[in-house]
Amino acid sequence: MVYREMEVMENAFGIRPDDFTLASALAACAELASIQYGRQIHACLVRTRIDLDVGVGNSIINMYAKCGCIAYAHHVFERLHNRNLVSWNTMIVALGNHGYGKNAVESFEQMKTAGVKPDAVTFIGLLTACSHAGLVDQGLAYYNSMQEIHSISPKIEHLSCLVDMLGRAGRLQEAEVYVKASPFVNDLVIWGSLLSSCRLHKDVIVGERVARKLLELQPSTSSPYVLLSNLYASDGRWDGVAEARRLLKGSGVKKEPGHSIIEIKGISEKFTAGDFLHARIEEIMETLDILNLKTKKFHL
Repeated sequence: MVYREMEVMENAFGIRPDDFTLASALAACAELASIQYGRQIHACLVRTRIDLDVGVGNSIINMYAKCGCIAYAHHVFERLHNRNLVSWNTMIVALGNHGYGKNAVESFEQMKTAGVKPDAVTFIGLLTACSHAGLVDQGLAYYNSMQEIHSISPKIEHLSCLVDMLGRAGRLQEAEVYVKASPFVNDLVIWGSLLSSCRLHKDVIVGERVARKLLELQPSTSSPYVLLSNLYASDGRWDGVAEARRLLKGSGVKKEPGHSIIEIKGISEKFTAGDFLHARIEEIMETLDILNLKTKKFHL
């Protein structure tokens, strides 16, 4: 809205947006995933400027990437004459986040050939790319090279990416070893992510150790009990499910019921598990019955 007002002022009084203004407007479009307004700004730049400032060019790449238009982002990146570290990082992160893991790795190799040194952000993009593409061994090699080759100390974001990557691949014991050897051995989010992976792959052995660590770090939360109970259930160990629930009850911690929130015509509606006091509960139940019947007919 403010940028639109500035365009009107430009036509009336000759007030022109500078590079900082353009980069800020493009960043706003990226956060809102507003491809329509982002394209309009880009089109205006194509018409009025021969060469793009590197900061504005990076903002255009980021805008297209956040809007899911990777081909456009890559096109702008290729046409950018003075690429800097941010340019390469933006492209690598964009490719990694959208599942183009091999392309992200290729971009990283091209970046090194161009003589640009990577930083911590580069490796977050690389590890994310390797995780989504299943390039586990390559991702491990990049993680290990951070300190050994590039003198970059892995931060918690890098470890989180590594645990996610190993967890997706079912290499849970390796992930556990890396967590225990890191400075972030007491981070709840990291251990919680690992426990979720244990549930996904039904690894009760590692899952029990991870759950015990979580309960040791934060006994006042219900999530480790719930995740452990779900892990036992996925493996058919109903005695374990009962034990986890008994421990949860004995701890005095109350589990918040799950809920969903949807927005219809600007009005938010909250639905809580086990709640039958909703004002339109009869209509909801009737609709669910109809959906169940349709589902059964579809399967028949």
